[in-house]
Amino acid sequence: MLPEVEEAAATLAAAGVASPRHDAEELAAHVLGLSRSRLVLLDRLPAEAAGRYAELVEQRAARVPLQHLTGVAGFRRLDLAVGPGVFVPRPETEVLVDWVLARLRPGDLVVDLCAGSAAIALAIADEATGVAVHAVEREEHALAWAARNVAATGLPVALHRGDVADPGVLADLDGTVDLVTANPPYVPAGADVQREVAEHDPPAAIWGGEDGLATMRAVERAAARLLRPGGLLAVEHAAAQGEAVPAVFRAWADVQDHRDLLDRPRFTTARRRPD
Repeated sequence: MLPEVEEAAATLAAAGVASPRHDAEELAAHVLGLSRSRLVLLDRLPAEAAGRYAELVEQRAARVPLQHLTGVAGFRRLDLAVGPGVFVPRPETEVLVDWVLARLRPGDLVVDLCAGSAAIALAIADEATGVAVHAVEREEHALAWAARNVAATGLPVALHRGDVADPGVLADLDGTVDLVTANPPYVPAGADVQREVAEHDPPAAIWGGEDGLATMRAVERAAARLLRPGGLLAVEHAAAQGEAVPAVFRAWADVQDHRDLLDRPRFTTARRRPD
């Protein structure tokens, strides 16, 4: 391995970065415009790249998110543009998308609430055949990132600026939607979070009120309004909310909680009861 990458990995480990070698390699690949797999072909970083690499490593050691430094977050088959002002999509959310894709049929109508970078909406549009996808986001900066990703991918996602708590959002779709997804802010106020989250993710995408469920309750109301009878919901939550979030949907049918690839409670699904 490149000596500069070895040194960077040690620096990041000392700074408390969770995946120091991975991040050191990703930053080197980014600076060089190569894939990580091609780093083994080099003996040292070229001189013109070494200074830039050192700067990025210093920023990552200060806990600036890796994705902010590279400008890209991988999500399923997509590379999404991210940066300040938008929540960085996490791999854990991909399991929710798996569940959704297994239940969609051509002609279905999907609404993604609290869309952020539009990761969920775009993944569905990318991998599901013949579905219509709408995405709703309240925050102006996040919506700008979502619009950038929709334009870059060319995928058919209709973006809407709106607050999930507003009963008028997408009111023209009330009672017609087949499936609603959401990755709302769900961290309880005052909870300890990683520096990357506390200092760089937008607060509106993180904090969910005193118990972490304020926006989740708004999602429940919006989904109940939007979904057709028998329509489905899938909503992500924190690992500690495997009982609290299903309780928000206690009036729904077929309420189930699901675990992620690390066997942690991760998302709740439910079905709207017939009228």
